[in-house]
Amino acid sequence: MHVQIVNFKLNEMTRAEYDALLDEVGPQFPQIDGLKTKYYLADDKKNTYGGVYIWETEQAMLDYKAGEIYQSILDHPGLDEITTIDFDVIDGHSFFDK
Repeated sequence: MHVQIVNFKLNEMTRAEYDALLDEVGPQFPQIDGLKTKYYLADDKKNTYGGVYIWETEQAMLDYKAGEIYQSILDHPGLDEITTIDFDVIDGHSFFDK
């Protein structure tokens, strides 16, 4: 498995507008090949938002990053200071929901 963490700030967008955007785009994510889970993140006090993506493989994440959905995040005028980091999962020492 592979983990990707994306963070950004809202740019001239309210939290309510952001939540409406999530309602609009959220249904796309379960359809993405290789994406096992996505968690949305929010810290309203620091104006920091994002997502944690759990991928089947690093290649699945790279394919996503090369695609239209990820590019639409990068290009969205309401999202600013976008960062992404990713990690391999250490299988022998990780645990999962039971």
